[in-house]
Amino acid sequence: MKKSIWVSLMLVMIISSFVLSACGSQESNNGSNSANTEASGTNAADKPAKTINIGFFAPQGKAPLEDNDYTKYIEQKFNVNIKWDLAPTDALVDRRQLLLASGDYPEVFLEGKFTNSDLMTYGKQGVLVPLNDLIDKYAPNLKKMMDEKPYLKEAMTAPDGNIYGIPRFNECYHCTFSQKYWINQEWLDKVGLKVPTTTDELYTVLKAFKTQDPNGNGKADEIPLTGAPNKYVWNGNIDSFLMNSFIYNDNDKYLTIADGKVDFAANKPEWKEGLAYMHKLYSEGLIDKASFTQNDQAVAQLGNREGDEVVGSITTALLSYLVDTYDDTKPRAKHWVIVPPLKGPEGIQLAGMSQGFGEFAMAITNKASEEQQIAAIKIADYAFTEEGALYSEYGLKEGIGWNKAKADEKNIEGQPAKYSFANLAKADPNVVRNDSWSLLGPKDLSKSFRDLFATAQDPLTGAGYEKRLADATSTYAPYAPKESYPSSAFVRPEDTDTMAQLATSIKDYVQSNMAQFIIGDKNLEKDWDSYLKGFDGLNLPQYIKIYQLAIEKN
Repeated sequence: MKKSIWVSLMLVMIISSFVLSACGSQESNNGSNSANTEASGTNAADKPAKTINIGFFAPQGKAPLEDNDYTKYIEQKFNVNIKWDLAPTDALVDRRQLLLASGDYPEVFLEGKFTNSDLMTYGKQGVLVPLNDLIDKYAPNLKKMMDEKPYLKEAMTAPDGNIYGIPRFNECYHCTFSQKYWINQEWLDKVGLKVPTTTDELYTVLKAFKTQDPNGNGKADEIPLTGAPNKYVWNGNIDSFLMNSFIYNDNDKYLTIADGKVDFAANKPEWKEGLAYMHKLYSEGLIDKASFTQNDQAVAQLGNREGDEVVGSITTALLSYLVDTYDDTKPRAKHWVIVPPLKGPEGIQLAGMSQGFGEFAMAITNKASEEQQIAAIKIADYAFTEEGALYSEYGLKEGIGWNKAKADEKNIEGQPAKYSFANLAKADPNVVRNDSWSLLGPKDLSKSFRDLFATAQDPLTGAGYEKRLADATSTYAPYAPKESYPSSAFVRPEDTDTMAQLATSIKDYVQSNMAQFIIGDKNLEKDWDSYLKGFDGLNLPQYIKIYQLAIEKN
């Protein structure tokens, strides 16, 4: 199956960064990852007098959800009895669709993988109930978060003004600015140059890497710059970072926004200039030819090969794709540093960014009675409290999934931490933990909650890799675009099929031509006009209009 770029990105994040303490990975029943914000817990006085039976649809985990410690805790705390309808993760959407088509669906979809268009479609049909009043009356913690993070409320609200789903709010340390570039400081020292700050300086550095034998083996085996397609390495495509020195590149839709007006980047003269720069690098052997085809395993083999180091720089969100950042006995990872966004010839210096908004985890259906709706929204809201997020993500028992931090433990900002993952009980590899919901259901995984947890303070150690990523991300923040297209914008249901077709064909066209221009199979001077003409058959104006209507909520 040919996966979409987005699905590939999610697989990369799960598979390649499951060990990142940036996401607080802990193996348990349904997944792994991090935690949540402050807020008061749910008032016990609101607990219903009688037990409420309620159906939840969710993915099948490694252990029974009905026996899960957090499930039992939630059932007791809110006086509910949850009846689980579970489906294999890879068949979740198909099973959801069958249930909805049959009319025999549960009161709550805890994990239904609803897109914005799905929410609008089923909301208009009356299958999903509006949550606005429920949130106002029974979800003070979620409401507080929506007030503190206006873009969260904006992302949750459909064009008709209703909220049909509750998201998993995720502000991971390394995700917001993930279109990064890393360089070998040891090689810079060998050739007597500093971390580049402009595209011209980068050219000088890469040229020195190629010609001055920085690995000192007397062979011309140096690879100045490597990368990989985005579907294999998260933001590994070389244009992900480099194009932002010429024009904003979101590395997905290729959209720009100025004063609320949506436009397209990949047909502008600045895009052509960016391609010309990358072609120059490629034509002089400064870009690895394999950058357009190699996968993550090939990248790792380059970075961790025995003997002489051969790579001088790489475009990727995570340095761990290239070198082993976790094993402190392997010093190679220690001499890699982040390169901030480069200033281009016209002064452009931008960083690609994304918002901390996950998928809509919970939706409540019209099968739910009023008391079931209230119970469901309270369960969701509890996961937007500090205690609820802690228990939901890491389990109820101190010493198993989390500890209280010691006085000398500090968080990512160097401030006193509240919780820690140090000195936890050793897990039995033959026993599957079943004490939390982990990445299941809506919850607040905001930076404010993540900052409650301790991390190693030396970013060059394996334990400090989380801090290394956070520090790298902070260097990109000042270069964020004034406006960027919100990934969570609601595309109108009537535009969904058209948008899906246009988005795929336009992205494929941009990426295939980009590779050809960079490699030299196409000539920028001779073939540029033909490339622009090709958009006529792809209905680019309609593509832009659909996204314009989406951000205007029309």
